[in-house]
Amino acid sequence: MPDTAPAANKPLSSADRTTPQLTSAAAPPALRLMLALEDFEAPARRYIPRPIFGYVSGGVERNVTLNWNRSAFDDIALLPRMLVNVSQRSQKTELFGRTYDSPFGIAPMGGTSLAAFDGDLALARAAAARNVPMILSGASLTALEKVRQASPGHTWFQAYLPGEAQAITELVERVAKAGYDTLVLTVDIPVGANRENNVRNGYNAPLRPSLRLALQCLARPRWLLGTALRTYFTHGMPHFENMGKRTPLVSRTAVRERANRDHLNWEHFALMRRLWKGKLVIKGILAKEDAVIAREQGADGIIVSNHGGRQLDSATSPLRVLPGIVEAAGGMTVMMDSGIRRGTDALKALALGAKFVFVGRPMLYAAAVAGETGVRHAIRLLHDEIDRDMAMLGANTIAEVGRSMLMDTRSPDLYSLR
Repeated sequence: MPDTAPAANKPLSSADRTTPQLTSAAAPPALRLMLALEDFEAPARRYIPRPIFGYVSGGVERNVTLNWNRSAFDDIALLPRMLVNVSQRSQKTELFGRTYDSPFGIAPMGGTSLAAFDGDLALARAAAARNVPMILSGASLTALEKVRQASPGHTWFQAYLPGEAQAITELVERVAKAGYDTLVLTVDIPVGANRENNVRNGYNAPLRPSLRLALQCLARPRWLLGTALRTYFTHGMPHFENMGKRTPLVSRTAVRERANRDHLNWEHFALMRRLWKGKLVIKGILAKEDAVIAREQGADGIIVSNHGGRQLDSATSPLRVLPGIVEAAGGMTVMMDSGIRRGTDALKALALGAKFVFVGRPMLYAAAVAGETGVRHAIRLLHDEIDRDMAMLGANTIAEVGRSMLMDTRSPDLYSLR
C-alpha cells in the first residue's frame, strides 16, 4: 500500500511535469500532433518504402505472438489509490550502478539506419540527452565504435552469440576496446525465423536490386532524398558493420554472414562470461527454468522477450510469464521488452517485477519522422505518461507500484494479482 506520508525526494519542478499539449506545443511543427508513441507509426509508414517498413513492423507467420504482446497488457486493469500525497514523485531508476531519469530504454533494432538517416546515432544521442539507455543492435549499419563515441555511458551493445570460440573471443575484445560496459546476448535465434511478410514485401538483407525495389523506393521520394541518397553521399554504401565480415546493404550476390547458431548451448555462454568483464545480460528468456540457469551461470541480468513477436509464432507474451521468472531469478536483475506502447504498459510490467523495460519500433518510427528530435520527443512523451500515471495510481516512486495495484480481468478473483 502506498505511503501517505510526504516523500523525502525533492519535488519535481513544473518543467519536469507537462501535459501532452504542453509537450507538443514546445515541439517542432511536424511533431505537434505526435501525442503518444502510436502516433509515429502512420507518418513513418508514409515515409519508409514498403519493403523496409514491412520488415520493421512485421512479426512472423500469422503474427499471433505480435498480437499477444499487446493483448496481454489489455488483460490487466489498474487499481488506483486515492488521497495519497503524490507531489514528491520521481521515476528515477538505478540500473547496474547508473541512475536513469526513466525506467525504460530503447531496445536493439537491426537496420535502423535503413529507415532513418543515421538512425543508430539518432537513437543513441536522444537516449543520452534524455538520460535513458539505448541498446545498439549487432545487426546495425553503424560501427559500434562510432555509436559509443556519440553516446558514452548510455549505450549498451547487443550481439548474437557467435558459433565458434574464436569468434566469441574477437567479439568480446572489440566491444571491450570500444568502451562498452554492458553486453547483451540475444539467444532466441538458433535458426532464421519464417518471416513470410519479408518475402511478400520484397525485403532481403542485403537488398537485391530490382525494378520492383526501385519503384517502391521512388514511391517514397522524401525517404529517397532524406535517407537513402543522403546516406550514400555522406557515408558511401552502408554495410552491416558489427557481425563478422562487412556486408554491403545492397548487392546482387553478397550474402550476409550468419554464424551457425543451432548448436549453441550454455557452455558457449559460460565462455562469454569468462571473457567479458562487464555487465552481461541475456535477452530472449521466456521460461523460468532458463532464468535459473542464467543466474547460476553468472548473468548479471536477463531481458524477458520474444523478440517483438519476430521469431517463434505462438511464443508467449513476456508479460504473462514475467512474475514467475522474477520469482525464479532470485536477486538477478529482470527486465522486459515486447509490446510496450504506453506509460500504463510500462507500469504494469514494473508492478509485476521488472526492474526496467525497453521500447523498440515506436522509437525507430520517431527517428524516421524527425531524426534525433523525434526520438527525444518520443522519450519525453513516455516519460510524461509514466509521471502522470504514477500520480493517478497514488505512487511517488517506481518501488511503490506493485501487484496490489493490478487486477487480472480474465479471472473471477478480481484481486488475483495481489
